[in-house]
Amino acid sequence: MTTEDLQTIDFAEGAVLLIDKPLDWTSFDAVRKIRNLIKIKKVGHAGTLDPLASGLLIVCTGKFTKRINEYMAQEKEYTGTFTLGATTPTYDLESEPVNIQSINHLSVTDIENATAGFLGEIDQVPPIHSAIKIDGKRVYELARKGVDVKLEPRKITIKEFEVNASALPIVSFRVVCTTGTYIRSLANDFGGALGCGAYLSSLRRTRIGAFTTEEAVTMETFEKVMRERKAKASDQLQ
Repeated sequence: MTTEDLQTIDFAEGAVLLIDKPLDWTSFDAVRKIRNLIKIKKVGHAGTLDPLASGLLIVCTGKFTKRINEYMAQEKEYTGTFTLGATTPTYDLESEPVNIQSINHLSVTDIENATAGFLGEIDQVPPIHSAIKIDGKRVYELARKGVDVKLEPRKITIKEFEVNASALPIVSFRVVCTTGTYIRSLANDFGGALGCGAYLSSLRRTRIGAFTTEEAVTMETFEKVMRERKAKASDQLQ
């Protein structure tokens, strides 16, 4: 998707927008911003990214909102970092590290070889600090109130899982997985398998199906083009 494409898209008729979501934005923040800029109510995203994650967000407008579930079901690729030697209640940096442990007993080979145990179809328990609903209530809301939440494991498939452990305790990774995979849970489970704990310290979604971040535009660029488009339309009316 180029800036030239954005100049001519009929948003009301329907469009698929590839947005590079910035850090600290919720997925709905991006949708709300786009909705305000294009003045179309029918706007939705195809797969949530947490505020602490950046990368590819598919946003659909008009008739293409009917295809949101189709895009959500496609495989995804992520890159990022795990930090070994501790855990967090949220499995990421939304909460403070606890259970600090030594990683001196681990070799780089040990860490890289541990990925094999997560390849293929596996059972994964989602984080209790997630938007999954139990009896109509978000489990993260229950968890914050101290309610003992238990979630059942779900079948997911990890198609590719690579790590680079050359900068310990930081481990860089790349994962290709099916929809429904929680990378936060993968971080926590990976640390458990190593016996030292781990949490997700950065995350970027780089691909959804055939769409990649290389094709995406930043929110800053999108806003700039929409303001230029509005100004051009105003000039033509004068």
